[in-house]
Amino acid sequence: MKNLRRAKEFVIEKLILLCGLASILFVVLIFVFLLREGVSILKTTGILSFLGGRFWYPISSPPRLGILPLILGSLLVTAGAVVMAVPLGIGAAFYIAEVAPKRLRTILKSCVEILAAIPSVVLGFVGITVLVPFLKNFLHLPTGLTAFAGSLMLAFMALPTIISISEDAINAVPREYKDGALALGATHWQALRRVVIHGALPGIIAAAMLGIGRVFGETMAVMMVTGNAAVIPHSLFEPVRTLTATIAAEMGEAAKGSPHYFALFAIGIVLFLISFAINLTADLLLNRGKKK
Repeated sequence: MKNLRRAKEFVIEKLILLCGLASILFVVLIFVFLLREGVSILKTTGILSFLGGRFWYPISSPPRLGILPLILGSLLVTAGAVVMAVPLGIGAAFYIAEVAPKRLRTILKSCVEILAAIPSVVLGFVGITVLVPFLKNFLHLPTGLTAFAGSLMLAFMALPTIISISEDAINAVPREYKDGALALGATHWQALRRVVIHGALPGIIAAAMLGIGRVFGETMAVMMVTGNAAVIPHSLFEPVRTLTATIAAEMGEAAKGSPHYFALFAIGIVLFLISFAINLTADLLLNRGKKK
């Protein structure tokens, strides 16, 4: 009986190891595939011209394949979403974890989970039919298809991730820390601000980083509400085009083997590296918090 149990544990351990190695292998294969196709753009466009070029005209003769407007558009939309989503998400997480009554806490957690389940294309449809006309009329803009509209939609989409992970980080703080602060005469809000938030800080930072990764890689919703203008933006209230939207909008039209085709794969490499850096930073912060 003991030998059978050990055999089962051995098989399960090896299966878990195999799944982990398979995940790493899939990521490596995806990167190799992108690299094989995307590196060909260097034959026609230098890396500095590609990353720093101000114009994206892939069908001109010769094609002008500078992705600086696309990078700036992605960063602008993401920055706007982070400024709105991170404070609201962390505040909501503290309310759910420490302030809300138990019955209301259960309802709010269910609502957060429902928000995470809404498809991005549905949110994009709501944005283009409701949010975009409202912004145009309320702010008196030439068009509501702006980076600000994209930031609002992405902030809404990032909230479930930020709230869920921040709440877990807050609940992971030992209860004794808060009880000790209260026993020493601190008020409830002082204990939250000076004790709980410090103990949960690494997890909260990781939640913000994962929220950034969530919004930076979003495609459909941002493509539907930002106007898709490949120009260098000067404010949040101008149409922009993001890296992800460019791939989604143009991959079906790019001739295989053309500079345009290779440039889209090179954009995929840039996205892959940025997303990898964001997730790696979040993972390091989480591990740092666990060690403490």
